[in-house]
Amino acid sequence: MELLSPAGTLEKLKVAVNFGADAVYAGVKQFSLRERAGNFTIEELNEGINYAHAKGRKVYITLNAFMKNHEIENFKKTVDAIAELHPDGFIVADIGALSIIKERTDIPIHISTQANVTNIATVKAYKDLGANRIILARELSLKEIAEIKKAIPDIEIEIFVHGAMCMAYSGRCLLSSYLTARDPNRGNCAQSCRWKYYVVEEKREGELYPIEEDHHGTYIFNSKDLCALPLLDKLYEIGVDSVKIEGRVKSIYYVAVTTAVYRKAINIIKNNPESFKTELPRLIEELDKISHRPYTTGFLGQEKELQYYPTSSYIRKYKFLAIYKNNLWEVKNPFKIGDKVELFSKNGESIKATIKKILKNGEKQIHTAHTNYKIDIEFTPYLKPNDYDIIRKEIT
Repeated sequence: MELLSPAGTLEKLKVAVNFGADAVYAGVKQFSLRERAGNFTIEELNEGINYAHAKGRKVYITLNAFMKNHEIENFKKTVDAIAELHPDGFIVADIGALSIIKERTDIPIHISTQANVTNIATVKAYKDLGANRIILARELSLKEIAEIKKAIPDIEIEIFVHGAMCMAYSGRCLLSSYLTARDPNRGNCAQSCRWKYYVVEEKREGELYPIEEDHHGTYIFNSKDLCALPLLDKLYEIGVDSVKIEGRVKSIYYVAVTTAVYRKAINIIKNNPESFKTELPRLIEELDKISHRPYTTGFLGQEKELQYYPTSSYIRKYKFLAIYKNNLWEVKNPFKIGDKVELFSKNGESIKATIKKILKNGEKQIHTAHTNYKIDIEFTPYLKPNDYDIIRKEIT
């Protein structure tokens, strides 16, 4: 079972690869359904693909926007330019995009979750059109996924297992377009579903009445975040080929922790499956240390309560402080001598420590490390960092 992680930028691609992703998915400036992600230039994409391939990992290119007539020629040029870099797959939702790629290259084609594939007949149809993998709609249960995999075992099946969820059918929403003219189906969603809504009575303009769906509150469109980690062993048993983490606009800290946790979980399921349930609480505890909304197993677990009514705010228990690269700590948020921290490594383990000394330029001792500093740190107890180790601090 492949672990597929998000790569919104070149830095995130390298983090995902180093924390255990078998493959990453990345987008270019156009056609990738994530306008607010950093996205890649062709030059950056070339570097990222070479970096991943050198470590035996794969890179899939997301081109899952729906084209307008005037964009078709530019789409063809984009496909040709990317194909020369030898990625491992194209992710598309538009059936015209599938046809164009099939005519111009032999690179495998993955059908995006935006295509809303929910049944055996549609999987067969896409297979006949030349698709190699189907990223199934998020509305399916484990039973339905198993039926599809059993009926068509010779096509790859990919499932989202972690990250933010859209309140609309597989992300096909018009709310943001209507309220802000930002099209969610072209990667520019304003997340209008996260806003707080009121009712206005026809003859009482300006008087706002909260929408009380029930005693919990008013955020009636606000989806919980998906966390299918408790069901990962079931997906493995079904024969799901790839499990996918959402988050091309999330931080490198989010990419690192989620990738490391799911990597560790898959390894446990493969090598020591009877211990998975025992290890599960500790793995979920680790996922609780990233920024997230309340978790749900979603439609996979057939949970009825997928919305969170009190607020759309994130749960933030830890702050990402620094990452170790090229023999120095790159500071992402300020910290100081005496701070109690955790060092999180690529194997998914964390160690508690205290900041004993901070050195800038190799010798100048400073009291506080500020954002964008590159520094040395001495810990108590003594810790020798490895490339891509992370330090974080509990928010009190």
